[in-house]
Amino acid sequence: MQEDAELPMLESGKAKRGVCAISGAELSRKNLIVLGTLRPSLVEHIRRDFPDLDDHSLISLKELARYRTRYVEEILREEHGEYTDLDREVAESIARQETIAENIEDDFEEHRTLGERLSDGLASFGGSWAFLISFGVVLAVWMLVNVVAGTGAFDPYPFILLNLVLSCIAAIQAPIIMMSQKRQEAKDRLRSFNDYQVNLKAELEVRHLHEKVDHLITRQWQRLAEIQQVQLELLQEAQLPRRKPKRRKKPVVKKKVVVVPAERPSEDGEPSNGS
Repeated sequence: MQEDAELPMLESGKAKRGVCAISGAELSRKNLIVLGTLRPSLVEHIRRDFPDLDDHSLISLKELARYRTRYVEEILREEHGEYTDLDREVAESIARQETIAENIEDDFEEHRTLGERLSDGLASFGGSWAFLISFGVVLAVWMLVNVVAGTGAFDPYPFILLNLVLSCIAAIQAPIIMMSQKRQEAKDRLRSFNDYQVNLKAELEVRHLHEKVDHLITRQWQRLAEIQQVQLELLQEAQLPRRKPKRRKKPVVKKKVVVVPAERPSEDGEPSNGS
């Protein structure tokens, strides 16, 4: 009895597993996909290496990801004439079904050094209204103090020391602003690369989606045509004249009639029992 109970469990366990037609590995059904459910262009690409595969063949998700990467690589080579590292990252993200959009601001902020943070802060302050107003106030106070002091001023007119201070500030501020602009340019370049990858992936995904929808619509039309053909056959069979089945005659059973002999009266006037 235990052996009989174990047999259905083994059979159900085998039914939940399948063999990849490409690698030959035995995997669970959730890690396998039917070849006929894929879009025709990808199926044609797989059948270049394995022409004996039919629509009911099973392939693993790992092999499917590998062929998707190769398929996208061929498309990009045909359209762009080359296959860059950015295109390779896009193809791999499509195969792994991962998102490729990144937050460039957060990634860039994490890798800044203390000097870069300080230069960005100085450049940001140097290009603000607060710096202009405060600098104008300092200049006005400097000149006013020296004019009022007269001959005892530390920087009399024409304010040679003030010109020297302004030249030093300009000489120091210019490289700081250039360093900040350089980092901003690098950030913009990373953002443009990420935008290119996102747009390229979106374009490829939309194309694949169109191919898959067209494939599903074609299959649906084929199924509808098959269903319509079956319905027409049923209607034709229903319109044919049906023959009435012949009724079988029941055999007549002859009943046997049993004749009971009449009782004879005895001499004494009493009926006798035939003895």
